[in-house]
Amino acid sequence: MNRTPLPARILIPVANPGTAGELVRIGAALLEPRAGELRALGIVEVPEGMPLSEGATRARHARRLLQRVLDYAPEGIPIHPLVRIARHAAEGIIEAANDEEADLLIFGWGGRHTIHANGDSTPDGPPRRGRYPADSASVVSPTIDQVVRAAPCDIAVVKQRGATVIRRILVPVRGGPHAELALTFADAIGTYHGATVTVLHVVPPGITSAVRAQAERALAAFVKQHVHGAAEPLVREAANVRTAILREADRADLVVVGASASPAEGGPDAHLFGSLPEAIATRARPTVVVVKTRETIGRLTFEKLAERAETLAAADRAAEEARAVPTRVERWFGESNFHHAEFADLRRLVQLKEKQGLTISLVLPTLNEEETIGPIVSRAIREMMGRVPLLDEILVIDSSSTDQTREIAEAEGARVVRHPDVLERYGSFRGKGEALWKSLYETSGDLIVWADTDVRNWHPRMVYGTLGPLLTEPRLQYVKGYYQRPIVEAGVLKEGGGGRVTELVARPLINLFYPELSGFIQPLSGEYAGRRSLLETLPFFTGYAVEIGHLIDAHERVGLEGLGQVDLERRVHRNQELEGLSRMSFVILQAVMKRLEERRKARLFAELGSTMKLPRSGHGRLGLEVIELADQERPPMIRIPEYLEKRAAETRG
Repeated sequence: MNRTPLPARILIPVANPGTAGELVRIGAALLEPRAGELRALGIVEVPEGMPLSEGATRARHARRLLQRVLDYAPEGIPIHPLVRIARHAAEGIIEAANDEEADLLIFGWGGRHTIHANGDSTPDGPPRRGRYPADSASVVSPTIDQVVRAAPCDIAVVKQRGATVIRRILVPVRGGPHAELALTFADAIGTYHGATVTVLHVVPPGITSAVRAQAERALAAFVKQHVHGAAEPLVREAANVRTAILREADRADLVVVGASASPAEGGPDAHLFGSLPEAIATRARPTVVVVKTRETIGRLTFEKLAERAETLAAADRAAEEARAVPTRVERWFGESNFHHAEFADLRRLVQLKEKQGLTISLVLPTLNEEETIGPIVSRAIREMMGRVPLLDEILVIDSSSTDQTREIAEAEGARVVRHPDVLERYGSFRGKGEALWKSLYETSGDLIVWADTDVRNWHPRMVYGTLGPLLTEPRLQYVKGYYQRPIVEAGVLKEGGGGRVTELVARPLINLFYPELSGFIQPLSGEYAGRRSLLETLPFFTGYAVEIGHLIDAHERVGLEGLGQVDLERRVHRNQELEGLSRMSFVILQAVMKRLEERRKARLFAELGSTMKLPRSGHGRLGLEVIELADQERPPMIRIPEYLEKRAAETRG
């Protein structure tokens, strides 16, 4: 028996989280049991003329609303929230379905309604003939109308009437691909609930016994081909098909019906699913699911694609790409911009972690941080290991501090390692990036959080803030924190003075050469988290350039959609003198130039220096101090044999 495969990725656009439970339960029943997942989709509409990034705050609100939907998922069914920003709801749904490679979209069908950014829906009351304009005569909402006409996947629209206990499912059929999909879905729901699928075929009254027998044989064969659970083929004679179906629906707990028509091109009687299914959905007593297979999409032949590729100039393609970048960045800024308060419920994060079978490592890099490391370690252990088991390990990776940093950290309960003592066969370089690279070897977590330790107002949000998006949104691979950075001058704390290297060096470079990353507020921040599966494939600059290198390389591997950022509010830390910032800027510039040359496969800068000349004057002396400043670069950790052996041993253990 050839069976249509069940959907592995189901997207559920949510208009009202309070009424999404039935949609989630139906989605759970339809999901491919071995590798499927549900996505609850919220849409934030931003009017034309306004930047898409204006939707960032409303996107956070929409994500909080979607958390209510997650409670509806049955045990063992993975469901994740997803918020998209778009000019129009239909546009956002279609883009999300394409980006997520969805197999099925499930809509709630409550009559005409509008999807709002705050998650509410506004029904317009029961449909009446002639109420709607000619170009949307369907009883379906205009948003669903538009999506169905351009759907990249199968569609299921649910007229909800609170189906909870499902024992009998009615499927009226007349054949065709939509009916086959209806049977497949009904069979899946029936198997999930232990229900019987009644497959109904209506024939005209007064037919001969031979014709009726032929219809019964054909129906039995059709059912056998598409249903492997409990099934009941049923042939009924009736002059009015609609009446016969509605009569049988009264004895069912759920009706699943396939569309009977393709969308008509205009006209006052256009029905997206056909007049019969829409009438059944409107009048039947139980919940009704109307399904429609994806329309056949015309494809260019290989020859036409090749011909097109030859006639389009590379400059034209580059121009189109450049025009698309600002819109992409604005949408990303709105959709992937989080606030730490969204993840302040640490017990919920623990549940997500355990449900996904993940482990988490916190890495705290140090160099002479005896003034701040004690409270940081103490609070991290107390609040994220003691009160809730969010973290599985805390590692202090020290760069040969000459003060009491290591002793204080150990006394507070952290595991402390000097980075020169790790992977000694490969030598050791000075720098934070070297410590971070070696921390990959020393830790075992599936998710790794790095957080700076020179912070005077350290709070657990520095950890759970960057972790939260990774635990709630599987698409994200790497998340950076951002914050307000006050500066201390003459012992006085002044707001807005920090982040000088970011504003004077990193941001201009990114906007010039990597504009897709221009939405990052703090590209050089020291608070970030990532999935080991990504981090182990990245090279690491050994010093100041590690953050900018990570951002460029992670973007290259997972794209902008795999990156996120989170507002950590405020960070008070030790500020460097101007000369130290100059050295940092020099190294960051070198790293960006290096990546540009590698990506362009060309020598762009004939003399890329690695020495910095610092003028010295005073006391009657004038001269130049020449300093060698250049980050080394460590290969991806996954290329290190000792790392592979250790990971294999951990897997076996």
